[in-house]
Amino acid sequence: MPDILIVEDEGVIRRALRNLLEDNGFHVAEALSVTDAEEQYQIDAFDLVISELRLPGPPGTELIQRHQAPVLILTSYASIKSAVEAIHLGAADYIAKPFNHDELLYSVRRILDRHRLERQNAALKSDIQRDYPVAGIIGRCPAMQGVFEWIHRTAPINAPVLILGEPGTGKELLARAIHEHSPRRDAPLIAVSCAAIPAQRIETELFGHETGAAGEAADAREGLVEAANGGSLFLDEIGELPPAAQTHLLRVLETGELPRPGSSRSPRVDIRLIAATHRDLAQRVRQSHFREDLLRLLQATGIKLPALRERGEDIVELAEYMLDKACKRLNHAPMRFAAEAWEAIRRYHWPGNVRELENAVERAVILNEGRIVTAELLALNTAAERDAESGEIEGPANMSLDDYFLYFVLSNQDKLSETEMARRLGISRKSLWERRQRLGIPKPRGRRGGPQAKAD
Repeated sequence: MPDILIVEDEGVIRRALRNLLEDNGFHVAEALSVTDAEEQYQIDAFDLVISELRLPGPPGTELIQRHQAPVLILTSYASIKSAVEAIHLGAADYIAKPFNHDELLYSVRRILDRHRLERQNAALKSDIQRDYPVAGIIGRCPAMQGVFEWIHRTAPINAPVLILGEPGTGKELLARAIHEHSPRRDAPLIAVSCAAIPAQRIETELFGHETGAAGEAADAREGLVEAANGGSLFLDEIGELPPAAQTHLLRVLETGELPRPGSSRSPRVDIRLIAATHRDLAQRVRQSHFREDLLRLLQATGIKLPALRERGEDIVELAEYMLDKACKRLNHAPMRFAAEAWEAIRRYHWPGNVRELENAVERAVILNEGRIVTAELLALNTAAERDAESGEIEGPANMSLDDYFLYFVLSNQDKLSETEMARRLGISRKSLWERRQRLGIPKPRGRRGGPQAKAD
């Protein structure tokens, strides 16, 4: 039951407020002035303070300046000026007398809901910052400790960065951590998935175009590289970048000049490139799909994120963290994993890595009506794993990621929807479609394709 303090010197108003709030389930305390309130109570122990603006002694706005509890200001002297002043000082809301009961109750509940969320977020942020050297990235295994050390060593410098790792290992999260720990933290971080933009459009998206450029709209357009000027540009799946775009990007990195299709001028830009891929770029170079000089530039400062199956007991901490986060986000009572759920989590191969774990945990919370997460709710025993366990194929641990994806899709596309296959793989439907295109796996006849399809 929320605790509310009323600071009001008029007895009739004070009693009316108390009756209204208590009738609606709130616990109420009273004071006649700011001084009286501070002498009787620990103000910050209250969930909300409702205070008259004009009181004997200090005004009600003093409570805003002296304490952390949210303050709702009431006043008989309604004016735009006093409202603006109260809000400017930090009042949670402002209501003039005589007030409408429904309006006041709505304001009270809105303030309490917002304050509760702020406290939860502050507590979660404090827990993360206490336990982990990089906020939002969890890991105690030696490989992740090496990642944290690399972040602190790499973030302050201005060199391009290359992040390697399987899909779902947290490459974008790592890119954001690098940006937030860098001198560019107050400038923008522009994130782009090279695999999500059609090859014929990606040069325009990245580098923009001038007025009347061939095949483009009449007006000039700023590209994403220019939008990142002064900050960081994160290119996810850089291995999918077409050769011409690679050439333009190399020019930006080496000279700071931005090539602009349709123009002879080259504006100057200052960006820090953070690139990521799950592809073997050295192999892409041998296949003439990636520039060797661009790879050399990126490799100077690079790291590989470990797969979830390589992180040992980190998975326990990650699962607990994700379960707690999902329960709070979905407004579910606290839950815990059953013993057989822990066994399933530890045994599973996790081809979709951390993203797949988060999807599985969130699904279990959504479907769960109780307090225990069972192995059945996690739904980790996929058809591909059952076949692997029966010996019909080589186990997933001995397969490449693309081989596993190919086998899983071909084995399940006749009995699972695209949505369900994407969920079990721990990726989005859009990523599933993109990988189908890249690996040349057509959908069976009669099933709609493309990332925008709403049904299978």
